[in-house]
Amino acid sequence: MPRENRATWKSNYFLKIIQLLDNYPKCFIMRADTIHSSLQGKAMVPTGRNTMMRKATQGHLENSPALEKLLPPLQGNVGFAFTKEYLTEIRDLLLANKVPAAARAGAIGPCEVTVPAQNTGLGPEKISFFQALGITTKISRGTTEILSDVQLIKTGDRVGASEATLLNVLNISSFSFGLVIQQVFNNGSIYNPEVLDITEETLYSGFLEGVCNVQTGYSPVTSVPHSIISGYKGGLALSVETDYTFPPAEKIMTFLADPSAFVATAPVPRISLKTRSWRSWTRIWDLVSLTNHQKATNSASFICETRK
Repeated sequence: MPRENRATWKSNYFLKIIQLLDNYPKCFIMRADTIHSSLQGKAMVPTGRNTMMRKATQGHLENSPALEKLLPPLQGNVGFAFTKEYLTEIRDLLLANKVPAAARAGAIGPCEVTVPAQNTGLGPEKISFFQALGITTKISRGTTEILSDVQLIKTGDRVGASEATLLNVLNISSFSFGLVIQQVFNNGSIYNPEVLDITEETLYSGFLEGVCNVQTGYSPVTSVPHSIISGYKGGLALSVETDYTFPPAEKIMTFLADPSAFVATAPVPRISLKTRSWRSWTRIWDLVSLTNHQKATNSASFICETRK
């Protein structure tokens, strides 16, 4: 069968991507450096360059505008995993699809690698190689011996040529490569894969925690101004019934000492009740309540009983 030319291959590839975008409402955007998998028919993982995936997605935006959210994550070695199954199940299959591999120079370390103390079996001529890596060694019976455990690679570090050579010589294969999920696309919405870890138990515990916070006295933001005003009223009441005073309470104390001093000499213009706002009447009522000593008497009596 003759091999199709590149233009025909590209056209068929675009049609395949568009068909997958139409048929599968959910997909994973993942970094795929080394392996691909069909996941036993539960998901489809098409291979190809991200530029071709991006072009195919852009060409289908007219029919599905929500696919525009897939374009920003399409950078680097990424791919799609289309599925109609439960996302948590497919997520677990993707993360379990890993293979052990030897360290390669230039690769990003997926985990920490520690070289244990051991006799390497290498000759004394290799001691300079270990010194260049900062590994303490000694010559024991004609071979190079590592004296203590050495953390050679940290997670996220780029593997150098010397580190890769040492791990291969010592036959240490601590790396495993697989699919790394970066984003989740679900019916037009895109979010981080950590959202899949939220269960009904998580929501239930979060709700109970909020209820406990309310019961233990945590005030919401909307009640803070009212709490401050209530505390201010309590302070004025205590100032009226005790000898303690503070600057905001001095005007109230002066008014209670000589209310006639605050009588206006000029005739007060008559104001219709409708022109006053509810806030003005609230302030007047608070002042009247304060002068009646109702709240002041209760607060002061409580403090006096407590002192006794």
